[in-house]
Amino acid sequence: MADKDNNYVSRLENVIKQMLVPLKDIPFNLVIESLTGKKVIPFDYKNNDDGELLEVLKKVAVFGGKEINRNGIESKRPNEVGNYIEAFVKKAMQQYRLRPEVPSGRSGKKKATGYPDIVFFFKDKPYYLECKTYNLENISTTQRSFYFSPSDDFKVIHDTHHFILSYEMFLDGRKSDKNIYRCKHYKILSLESLSLNVKYEFNSDNQRMYSGKNGTIILDEGEVG
Repeated sequence: MADKDNNYVSRLENVIKQMLVPLKDIPFNLVIESLTGKKVIPFDYKNNDDGELLEVLKKVAVFGGKEINRNGIESKRPNEVGNYIEAFVKKAMQQYRLRPEVPSGRSGKKKATGYPDIVFFFKDKPYYLECKTYNLENISTTQRSFYFSPSDDFKVIHDTHHFILSYEMFLDGRKSDKNIYRCKHYKILSLESLSLNVKYEFNSDNQRMYSGKNGTIILDEGEVG
């Protein structure tokens, strides 16, 4: 019996070790299709609609960038600047009648968080767009900049193109206790061939942590003061 138990523990340890080895270079289009059953349609320069859409997205990028520079983005931390970009991009899309919306999952419920940021419409066809920022110091590094997690109501329900609109941001002064950021360059990216890594994580929740029933052992608790 002891040998059987030891063999089981050994096999379990090997499984956990394998889980902790990241999967690398998985194509974005295959991940999306596996998770959602929807295809990531490659961008085609020879397709007239794709060419027209790209021209409109260029105008959106310039309009949005000018609005960013006219207003400035105030933020205490550089890594929070990206949180403000989406509003400018949506305003620019509205200017060019792309009808930007918060994407919904299969349930029909619109979800502000999670990938992708925006679903928009060109010639009544839906497209997805994610908003990003970068700077020249980190553009060539291995810093994690794009990520998403599987969901029971994942916000991809169309076979379509997936885009990123990203602005190069720079520090342009201070106002009170915040930095002011503006942009000088944009990139429009098509995601179908982006390679992804997967790293598993172990997690728990408040119920298990604090209940004292099926999580941590509460050694002591009491009122303060």
